[in-house]
Amino acid sequence: MMDRSLWSGRQDADSAGDTRRLHQVVQPFDAGSEGGAALIGFACDEGVRRNHGRVGAAQGPDAIRRMLAGLPAHGIERLYDAGNIACADGVLEQAQLRLAERVQQALSQHTFPLVVGGGHEVAYGTFRGIAHHLEQALRSGRLLIINFDAHFDLREADQASSGTPFKQIAQWCGQAGIGFHYFCYGISRLGNTAALFARAQELGVQFRLDSEIALGNLADFGQELQQQLAAATHVYLTIDLDVLPAEKAPGVSAPAAYGMALEKVEYLVRLVKDCGKLVAADIAECNPSHDRDGLTAKVAARLAHTLLQPN
Repeated sequence: MMDRSLWSGRQDADSAGDTRRLHQVVQPFDAGSEGGAALIGFACDEGVRRNHGRVGAAQGPDAIRRMLAGLPAHGIERLYDAGNIACADGVLEQAQLRLAERVQQALSQHTFPLVVGGGHEVAYGTFRGIAHHLEQALRSGRLLIINFDAHFDLREADQASSGTPFKQIAQWCGQAGIGFHYFCYGISRLGNTAALFARAQELGVQFRLDSEIALGNLADFGQELQQQLAAATHVYLTIDLDVLPAEKAPGVSAPAAYGMALEKVEYLVRLVKDCGKLVAADIAECNPSHDRDGLTAKVAARLAHTLLQPN
């Protein structure tokens, strides 16, 4: 359910032209909602806790909403708030399934789901919602997963966590007889063990290191990404805010000492947004309890605003 108290802000009624801000555009998501985009919160810390990270990301969805509320609409005509999926009981797996149902519902109503978290365990729930919606189209086509992240999140573990979502997706794809197509930007060499690099190789994961992106030509990376997008039938985009350097995103579970520059993340995200094949997206790991001046939430809202723009 939408919490209207989160959506407030300045009103410029005395100015000429379109002065609308997102708090003046947003509406509750319900069975009659159609088109536009639906913001879905994943208010969950359990995956981060299981992964021994800094908890607090359960408050991330509402922090991002507050930052979005005051942003100019700039062409965003139809925005819905589908409320939060919470995980107060510690049963992460059930929370992920509830998220999958909400994502599937949005897609069935021809609405673009943008999920905000929450730990990166959000990715498995978003993926399952996409998979349920696409069904046979997922088998006959090629779903490309683009992740911006310092970590592969391919850990082997007895329980699901914020470190396991893409291992879970790979296993689900294997059991369903579907190809696992995963490309990750911003991987930190020092944030992943040799075993994780080996697992990525076994699974055919493609990636670019944060150091490669810092020293390389952004246009070349953009061309490479566009080739990947051209070969896909559908695209799922997921952004872990710890891909950014700590001075840009201090409020995350695992702040990055190096990271990937925001302008490069945004440039590549825009290419994904504009490809016409993006099915759903999520933004993970916004942790207000460790943020500084709301900076991480502001960055998340900026990226969200990019993704909410109409095609």
